[in-house]
Amino acid sequence: MKATALLKLTYLEMFGHDMSWASFNVLEVMSSQKYQQKRVGYLGAVQSFRPDTEVLMLAENLLKKDLSSPVPITIALPLAAIPHVISPPMANSLLSDLLPRLTHSHPAIKKKTIVTLYRLALVYPETLRPAWPKIKERLSDESEDPSVTASIINVVCELGWRRPQDFLPLAPRLFDLLVQGGNNWMAIKIIKLFAVLTPLEPRLVKKLVPPLTSLIKTTPAMSLLYECINGIIQGGILEESEGSVEGNEIAKLCVGKLRSMLTVEGDPNLKYVALLAFAKIVVSHPFLVSQHQDVILECIDDADISIRTRALDLVVDMVNADNLMTIVERLMRQLKNSPLASKSDDPTNDRGVHEGIVPTADSDDEDMEESLQKPERGSDQPPPLPDDYRKSVITRILDMCSRDIYSNVSDFEWFIEILVQLVKQVPTTAKAETEKPGDFGGFQDNADISYRIGYELQNVAVRVKSMRYEATRAAQALILVDQRDSLFPASGNSGYGVLASAAWIVGEYSDMLPNPDDVMSSLLHTSTSQLPAPLLAVYLQAMPKVLARLTSNQQYSWTADRKMTTTLLLARVIHFLEPLATHPSLEVQERAVEFLELLRLASEAASGQAPQNEEETFADAPLLLTQAIPSLFTGLELNPVAPGAQRKVPLPEDLDLDAPINEQLQMLLQQADYDSLLEDDEDESYDHYYKGPRSTAPPSVSAADRLDSQAIQNASYQQSAHEEEYLDPEVAARRRTERRERYKDDPFYIDSDRASGRSTPIHNVIRSNNGEELDVDTIPIMDLNIGNGEGSEMPTSHSAPASKTQNRRPRTPIIIQSDETLGDDEHSNAFATSSRPQLQSRPKKSLLQVDSSGLGSFSLDESRVPSNRLDVEKRSAEEAEMQRAMKEIERLRLEMQRANERIQARAGEDEEGDLVKRKKKKKKKVVAAGDAGDTAEAVGETGEEAQGAVVKKKKKKKVKVEEVGRGEGSAEDEAPIRTKKKKRRQINLKGDDVMQ
Repeated sequence: MKATALLKLTYLEMFGHDMSWASFNVLEVMSSQKYQQKRVGYLGAVQSFRPDTEVLMLAENLLKKDLSSPVPITIALPLAAIPHVISPPMANSLLSDLLPRLTHSHPAIKKKTIVTLYRLALVYPETLRPAWPKIKERLSDESEDPSVTASIINVVCELGWRRPQDFLPLAPRLFDLLVQGGNNWMAIKIIKLFAVLTPLEPRLVKKLVPPLTSLIKTTPAMSLLYECINGIIQGGILEESEGSVEGNEIAKLCVGKLRSMLTVEGDPNLKYVALLAFAKIVVSHPFLVSQHQDVILECIDDADISIRTRALDLVVDMVNADNLMTIVERLMRQLKNSPLASKSDDPTNDRGVHEGIVPTADSDDEDMEESLQKPERGSDQPPPLPDDYRKSVITRILDMCSRDIYSNVSDFEWFIEILVQLVKQVPTTAKAETEKPGDFGGFQDNADISYRIGYELQNVAVRVKSMRYEATRAAQALILVDQRDSLFPASGNSGYGVLASAAWIVGEYSDMLPNPDDVMSSLLHTSTSQLPAPLLAVYLQAMPKVLARLTSNQQYSWTADRKMTTTLLLARVIHFLEPLATHPSLEVQERAVEFLELLRLASEAASGQAPQNEEETFADAPLLLTQAIPSLFTGLELNPVAPGAQRKVPLPEDLDLDAPINEQLQMLLQQADYDSLLEDDEDESYDHYYKGPRSTAPPSVSAADRLDSQAIQNASYQQSAHEEEYLDPEVAARRRTERRERYKDDPFYIDSDRASGRSTPIHNVIRSNNGEELDVDTIPIMDLNIGNGEGSEMPTSHSAPASKTQNRRPRTPIIIQSDETLGDDEHSNAFATSSRPQLQSRPKKSLLQVDSSGLGSFSLDESRVPSNRLDVEKRSAEEAEMQRAMKEIERLRLEMQRANERIQARAGEDEEGDLVKRKKKKKKKVVAAGDAGDTAEAVGETGEEAQGAVVKKKKKKKVKVEEVGRGEGSAEDEAPIRTKKKKRRQINLKGDDVMQ
């Protein structure tokens, strides 16, 4: 009955119910003599017992008893239960009972014993020292059962990666087992073990190459194939044999096998592990991996998000100057064509997957069997991309392009266009995340990836001087309000982090703006005041710079039209800045107040400057507009500075931060306060600057119409023949139109939209003069002497390009400016990422949720034991010593207590041994009249009279002691004597002297 009840209780415990209260009942069932009941008891112990269970101390003797049983199935029960309940004290106690089981005649017992010893080593590493010689003896025995050998290999493999130097002497035996084969799983463990042994013994590399190559070529097992390739990579065999013939052959063999694993359809697990192996090989052989980029890029569009992520990590490492454009355009096409993932696309939100949906219709309902799951997506439709994956793709694109200061980018116009297109693919972010950074350049601490896009655009504008015009045009396109619908995401507030860098670019390089009037109108738009404070501060800094570009031209005369246009523009800017003078952000408020005062002075100067009349040929504009304001933003050019450059600037010797800058500051402030009291309250200047002009500014549209500006022809910043693959159709069409218009007179420009052989104006002239029948003699001969007089052939449209890259125009060398610093700076490039990531070391494992950190410093070398004691041993020794000290203290305390009790007991006796009456322990006792008479006779010599009622206990003791001292020869009757003997027997409990 107990076994059945325990079996049911164990089943309930699997559902989370506690059964620790039945631990003693579990122990009772474990001690049963019947195997069926004993097995149930051990099952309950495995489920409920823990190292801190109270009855575990009682179960230790039972485990010892069952381990010494002659029946193999009985021995197997404690061997299976010990790993779940073991503790350091129990491990030390059971070790002597486990070691003899290594020589058991039954192979299954030896296997279980080896695994149990490994568990003991995890809990208490010191148990491995006496067990290791016996385990090594079993491994060296060639006649041992293969299953026992496989178990030993498993244990050695788990212990080997912690301290491989202790297992290096086993290399010959392990090599023999690898060559013999026959067990794929044992071969996998041996290969893993050799992967940690080869760095310690480089000679193993040449020894392992032939058997591993043979296994890769011949094995049909994919698991063994992958482990062979992984062992070659992890063991450093590719690096050690790099450059040799064997090394190149085995590298090509591994890459070829991994390609075949990627092409296997229907097995995503093989694709995943193959991508992991590719990611490790690309560190040492990037060229070999890049040759298989076609199958790797196919994995980017896989339906499995984990495979897409691994493929994305791989393409980042294998990118170079040749395949950068191909990889980035492929990723851009994925971002553009894949739909956004919704919450319903997340499998974790589908209740039908986890719980199942049970129809509630009646049995006779015809629609009861209707499918409740959504129809599967067609194979031609790309899978939806979650927001975190989109952000990861954008981050990898920026990392690939900006690596090593744009060393892989050969066409910066193409890169700038990619940055503009990436803005529309930015995932939606929360408003709190958008307002996080206090500086628009701090994209490292921001969740919005658009800040990183803006940073790269700003970095290109600063570093690559030849591309500043293109970068400024891109920034202008992002700033313009009327183009935000086409360049920014349709929903949410994502992408607006790029506006900070765009505003900085249009302000810093305002002289390169194609259309500064539209930029100024966008900066003064009503939606600008609703931007976050850090972004609004950058906008305010850019406004006076663009304004200076519009009003600082000294080549044009100060006409009436120019005066009116300038006055209206200044009025618009002042009207925009006035509400911002009381903005909650101090940064915005400070900049608004400063520029507001400056522009009020400029407006006064523009109004007071007389325009050109009919008699004058030229009138100068106000100097405040043409020289003073522009001089605030011109001077030294801003260059990139290394992060560590500021630390290298030496401090001046005479620098005193505590000294006041102006010693007369307090006097000046007091004088200013005194002068303000004497001023007239009705000051015209005060009314002009603080109350504003009386006349109101007309609408901005009418002012913009009067501005005299010339339209600047827009140029394309993307020359890719395949731009329609990742650009919007309307944007690609506009780019083609602009490009055709720009190169319409270029005889060497080949337009793909025109017919073959008719792309030049010369052909049109000849055709118009000669009709459809072309006269060859009328064709003019052009002799182009370039350089040394050699003619150059004009390319014809019949020669098709060999690849996409050949269709691009040749680029001139571009100078990329590096960071400025003092001396050599090892951290000169803050954003440059390392070209190849390093392999991470294998983290420590914790098998069966056990802290096995003690095995990391445990050594099997006996000579090194005294100098390399484990922390666990030290703690155990300290605890044992503390327990001994506590026991000694307790023993001494008890001895002192007993001695004190003896001293207190003897303190109540006199020197002759007679008891002395103590007042605190007086006790009264009623006795008979006969006893009182006897007592009176006994003490008659003292002259005291017996009252016959109450006798003191002490007096009785004294009388009896005197009676005993006189001897037994008394002339009294025997009856009183017997009564005295009875009293003497009662007194014997209080003192030893009466017994004599």
